[in-house]
Amino acid sequence: MRIVLVGPPGAGKGTQAAFLAKNLSIPHISTGDLFRANISQQTELGKLAKSYMDRGELVPDEVTIAMAKDRMEQPDARGGFLLDGFPRNVSQAEALDDMLKGESMKLDAVLDLEVPEDEVVKRIAGRRICRNDSAHVFHVSYKAPKQDGVCDVCGGELYQRDDDSEDTVRTRLEVYHTQTEPIIDYYKAQGLVVTISALGKVEEVTERAMEALRQKPGDK
Repeated sequence: MRIVLVGPPGAGKGTQAAFLAKNLSIPHISTGDLFRANISQQTELGKLAKSYMDRGELVPDEVTIAMAKDRMEQPDARGGFLLDGFPRNVSQAEALDDMLKGESMKLDAVLDLEVPEDEVVKRIAGRRICRNDSAHVFHVSYKAPKQDGVCDVCGGELYQRDDDSEDTVRTRLEVYHTQTEPIIDYYKAQGLVVTISALGKVEEVTERAMEALRQKPGDK
């Protein structure tokens, strides 16, 4: 299957993408991973992307598109893939359509993870990270530490990242609504969108997503 995964920040896209890709035996292609890999390997695209990032500028769509195209042409992706973070806007979605048409391929589904805005804010703004080890993550509501402000694992101080503050989260949501959400309508016009609730336990959301993908949009 060839799937695009969309949803607001805090919807759990990364977690669900990993589970779905494993269940479907297809590679999980994340924009973040693409950037990190190209930059660390100092590819031409990585150097180009880094030059924009170092100047504090947004990486142009054409660079992101080229990275995605290169990854989708790898042997393990020929039989299918799950895209996470790409396309991020309608221009990128149109470019993806052109890429796939050029290879006589098409998308099977666009999985839209739906989460109420207040829940997104609660999920992200409630996160607390250990200063000693960023892998130690807690949540004031869902995974509270035994002692307020102290990491259960190593005793380090827990803090809220600047980009997890409520104001920043709401700004990120506005960017999502303005730039990324329009691709849902773009793909709805092609009959590809399946929307599911991303509320509940991780495994519940995964099963919900798998069931939705079994019932392909074109079969409804």
